[in-house]
Amino acid sequence: MSRICELTGKSRQIGHNVSHANNKTKRVFLPNLQNVTLLSEKLDRSFKFRVSTQGLRSVEHNGGLDNWLLKTTDTKLSARAIKVKRELQKAGEAAA
Repeated sequence: MSRICELTGKSRQIGHNVSHANNKTKRVFLPNLQNVTLLSEKLDRSFKFRVSTQGLRSVEHNGGLDNWLLKTTDTKLSARAIKVKRELQKAGEAAA
């Protein structure tokens, strides 16, 4: 399972451990991923995603899953999140 947030696209970063003697060794910074269930108000369903904690804060800040998906570009989203976004867009068109 890859270490990528399904909603923000945040993934691992590469850096160095730096000792007191300034020796550098490679290391990996992993995002803090959590398995969460998010509720879609328009679809009246819940969806399970693997989201970083920062991504979860961003979703809450934007008013929920529906607003976040409609606002975010497809390049950042996972394939499952894009499917949910398409369902939201179809539901929005049907309501209008």
